This record gives sequence, structure tokens and C-alpha cells, in this order.
Amino acid sequence: MSSATPSITHGGALEAPPRRRLPWQTAVKRVLGAIVVLWAAATLCFVLQELSPGDPAIAILGGSGARPTEQQLEQTNERYGLNDPVLERYGRFISNLATGDLGTSYQYKQPVTTLISEQVGPTLVLIFVSTALAWVIAVPLTLLTAGRGRARSSFGSGLEAFFAGVPPYWLGLVLLVVFAFELGWFPVTGGTSPDALLLPALTLALPLAGFLGQVTRDEFDRGLKQPFAISARTRGASENEVRRRHVLRHAMLPGITLTGWAIGATISGAVLVEIIYARPGLGQVLVNAVSNQDLPVVVGVTMLVALIYVVVNLLVDLLYVIVDPRLRTAGRAA
Repeated sequence: MSSATPSITHGGALEAPPRRRLPWQTAVKRVLGAIVVLWAAATLCFVLQELSPGDPAIAILGGSGARPTEQQLEQTNERYGLNDPVLERYGRFISNLATGDLGTSYQYKQPVTTLISEQVGPTLVLIFVSTALAWVIAVPLTLLTAGRGRARSSFGSGLEAFFAGVPPYWLGLVLLVVFAFELGWFPVTGGTSPDALLLPALTLALPLAGFLGQVTRDEFDRGLKQPFAISARTRGASENEVRRRHVLRHAMLPGITLTGWAIGATISGAVLVEIIYARPGLGQVLVNAVSNQDLPVVVGVTMLVALIYVVVNLLVDLLYVIVDPRLRTAGRAA
């Protein structure tokens, strides 16, 4: 028997209870939405690939400097199906993506999946370390300055605005010159060791910490005046306990949403950072691919970014339930 019962309206009529949304239904909806996003990204990649200038056959054969003959161009077009109707090429493109086949690199003459898998590790480490470091910076800054008086709050918000407005490439050059060239605390050329990771991670983390701090601070200031914070104080909780245990959890929700977007967007920043610090990763691979019109590699990296964005946002939905107990209560009530 259903636990939901009709309610009585002011006119005395029975009002049907709200329709339940089961957890598996929500999960299916999220997954279907993720599939649609990936399909849209793949379609956009195909369209841009078709509209890009230049002849793919010439790029496959080594560029215009190789001076391929007409016979070589014709054989290449036939081998790669470049003369097939556009809908046939689109169907083959989507089908290959669905099976994890990103094609073969024009420049390196090896599968794009192999090329990406060899370089994606350092890039992912940089992205997720930068995101974690941004939270490590943003949360203490919010706790120490938000709602602590006009002077301290203004200092914190000003620092966040400065970090949020700093271009990562400029910040990367400044950190490299000061801490690597002048002070010699870190290596000049990048690597995979922890000391070589810190400066690139800070370059991405500081601007992101500025954005996280701004949205977290706004919610934190509002949360200090909410009934749940007032109720905790009346029960004898100290001000620090109210800030850490109650208000901070509420204030982190918009920051979690921003993190889901930022991890996808940070990949583009990671490309620049890897070039500045000469780090291994997808940065140099993507730059070389663009320079040499290696479209399969460009498409492969783009689809990887889309996949990471979709997966991270699915995880963000789960974090919402973990961080906000009201969502768990609502799920049980439904």
C-alpha cells in the first residue's frame, strides 16, 4: 500500500499526492542525459571536421610539403572512405566512437586511443590535484574571513576576486620565474614528481579557488542567518562549531556545482600549463595535432574532455546527496 495519502485542499476537495520519483528513475534520466550530451559533442566534432579547411588526404600523406601525387591522394581517399557520402561517414564516425575507436593519427600513424592513453595520466593527475588544492585554499579562506567583520571579510573577498581574475598563463609564468628561476625551489622543466607538480597545480588551483571562494562566501554569509544556524546556537553550539558543521556544508553546494563545470574547463587550462612547464601530458600532443591538422587526435581529445565533463557532473549529483542531508531525507520520504 502506498505511503502517500491524498491531502485536503482549502475547499475540502481531495488533492492527489505528488508523483514519486524513484532513485533508479533519476539515475536513468541522468545517464540518458549524459548520452545525449556525448552524442551532441560527437556530432559537433564531425561537423567541424567536415568544415575544416584543407584536404585530409594531404594531411594523412604528410602535408603539402610531401607533394603527394594524384594517384596517392585517390588511394588515400579510397582507403579512408573520404569520398563516401556524408551521412555514411557520419554513421561510421558515430559507430566507431560508440565502440571506443577514435581512428588513426595522421601524424603518428597509430591508434588515437593508444596515443591518448599514453599521455592522459599526467594531465588527469594535474587536473584533479589542482581541483583538490583549490578546495584546500578556498575553504579555510572562507572560514577565516566570511562573517568575521567588514575588514576581514573585505580582505577575503578581495583576495578571491584577484585570484579569479588572474589569467592562468600569466600566473604560470610568474610562479615559474619566481620559484623556479629566481629561488630555485622547484625544477624549471616539468616532470611527474611531486615537486614538479606543485607549481603547475597552483597555477590552475588559484584562479579556481577564487571562483569557489566567491560562490561559497555568498552562501556562507546567507547560511549564518538561516534558521538551522540559529537553532544550533540556541542548543549551545559554539560559533566555530556552527560555522564548520552546519553552515559550511550548506555553503559548499554551489561550489560543488561549480567544480563539476570547472574540471571540464580546467583541461583547456591544463594544456597551456603543460606547455609553460614542459610537462608530459595531452598539452603538447594537442598542440602538435592542431598544427599538423591531425583531426582524429583533435577529435579524440575533445571527446575525452566531453566524457570527463559528463562523468564528473554525474559524480556531482551523488556528492549533493552526501553533502546535503535534506536530499537524503527527501529521497526516503519519496
